[in-house]
Amino acid sequence: MTDDLAELERIAGALVQSLSSAERRSLMRRMARDLTLSQRQRIAAQKQPDGAGFTPRKTKQAPISGRGATCFLYPSGGGGEPRRVIMKSFTWSTGRMMTGFDIEAGAIRSFEFDKVVKWLPVPDEYRNAGGGTLRRRGGLRRRAMFRRLASARFLRSQANDQGFWVGFSGKAAAVANIHHYGLRDKPSLRSKAVPYPKRQLIGATNIDREVMLDLLFTTLASQANA
Repeated sequence: MTDDLAELERIAGALVQSLSSAERRSLMRRMARDLTLSQRQRIAAQKQPDGAGFTPRKTKQAPISGRGATCFLYPSGGGGEPRRVIMKSFTWSTGRMMTGFDIEAGAIRSFEFDKVVKWLPVPDEYRNAGGGTLRRRGGLRRRAMFRRLASARFLRSQANDQGFWVGFSGKAAAVANIHHYGLRDKPSLRSKAVPYPKRQLIGATNIDREVMLDLLFTTLASQANA
């Protein structure tokens, strides 16, 4: 099937030159639009172009503490070993910050949620049986990966009478590149670089190529019958 498509694409490349510049531009825009939609749907389905599923996220230990108290390891200011923090009566504030009474410091402190090294069980003497479970905002980690990256804001296309492209640009391209090729990156500013699994975000499937060829032949047929 792939060899057949390659031959068809070779023929299509020659046929498309018979179209006028305006006709080619219109065709390329339609191809770009359809391929962008196909890419978005495939990413939403968590599939790579070859049909294999994306490597799932690593399961992170969920926060164990109740709203009345929480316990975790947090980077120390001097760059040494993370210290254990037992925080009572904490609340959320803007920017994914937890603010509450730090028992060891004996004062109210704020901590960045994303910098927590590890969540620990709350010692029995600090447990609040009536506290609710601490949950990540909006259940983000339970959602499909790359939902925002694949939105119309970041997954874009452009076309002219010579061809078209579908992909990411700017900062979104840098993020997509890391996941697409399975590169290393820091999850946060103070963390170490870690390798990310290769999850191919952009790529035409055989069905995509068939759809684009159908568009070309339909356009050529309509021009012949005009």
